[in-house]
Amino acid sequence: MAQITLKNLAHSYNPHPTSEADYALKEMDHVWQDGGAYALLGSSGCGKTTLLNIISGLLRPSHGRVLFGDRDVTDAPTAARNIAQVFQFPVVYDTMTVRENLAFPLKNRGKDAAYIKARVDRIAAMIGMEAMLARKAQGLTADAKQKISLGRGMVREDVNAILFDEPLTVIDPHMKWELRTQLKELHRQFGHTMIYVTHDQTEALTFAQKVVVMYDGRVVQIGTPEELFERPAHSFVGYFIGSPGMNFLDAEVRGDQARLPGGEIVALGARYPALAGRVQIGIRPEHVALAAEGLPLAVRRIEDVGRHRLLRGEVAGRALNLVLPEGGALPAEPRVAFLPSKINVYADDWRVAPEGEG
Repeated sequence: MAQITLKNLAHSYNPHPTSEADYALKEMDHVWQDGGAYALLGSSGCGKTTLLNIISGLLRPSHGRVLFGDRDVTDAPTAARNIAQVFQFPVVYDTMTVRENLAFPLKNRGKDAAYIKARVDRIAAMIGMEAMLARKAQGLTADAKQKISLGRGMVREDVNAILFDEPLTVIDPHMKWELRTQLKELHRQFGHTMIYVTHDQTEALTFAQKVVVMYDGRVVQIGTPEELFERPAHSFVGYFIGSPGMNFLDAEVRGDQARLPGGEIVALGARYPALAGRVQIGIRPEHVALAAEGLPLAVRRIEDVGRHRLLRGEVAGRALNLVLPEGGALPAEPRVAFLPSKINVYADDWRVAPEGEG
């Protein structure tokens, strides 16, 4: 296992980049702790797979270095990095049995037969393929093959890191939940450094100790699921995390108050310094409530999603979502209030820390 350090790392597929826009990965410095379980989360095209391929050695960065522990592996080939990688689509040997596929990485490293059998049996149980160990991989379904690929990536105990590139794309939803649970258990028991690439926030938030959120080639926040939800460092994180995401309203912030474009005043839970650029306040739908006194709300529609209702409306001419409990009628002229302690303030898309925040 290894701590992974990215130093001044950046990458452009253009051999002669002339501006920041030419870079698929903008410059970054990050340390991913030894034994951590990380999810690399972002929308398609944000640079997740590029970053993963640089860590794995499939791609050499244009700038900067990659270290595993104290060892510089920037120019080291994949085989020399002692990692396991599971790709989005299954990679299996069709002429081998399921057992032989799972055992292949261990046989290549000269492990003894008893260890190989015990380890393969354990991984097969974890991925629910005990009954298929004697079957040839050829003819198995795509999700069964992906489980083999997943199992083969996890069968070694001596790797520096296990890298997963959207590995559950072809797995059915119920099995996805089971495999995520098993991956977390595997991490708890053996402490491998794991990096799990996904565009699915549910996968990221349920798997990882820390989530690395990427946007437009940048890492915009590394944090726990709670930190991403409560204090998004960038407006993209607020928008991307949550269903629906955070509400954003343009505002002029002065001290502990925010003035909306229509003149409405919103009380903030803390004081803020003078701000320049585009200023917004952000509030989660879960922290907006109907109130006798508050901001006038224009209701557009109400969606019943089972355990609660989702109201989509407008405040001060901007879209606003809020979560309503089941049952109960709306007042004729609804108004809403924001929970002050849950309001975040943003300037040019980056969160501004209130005065006194440590």
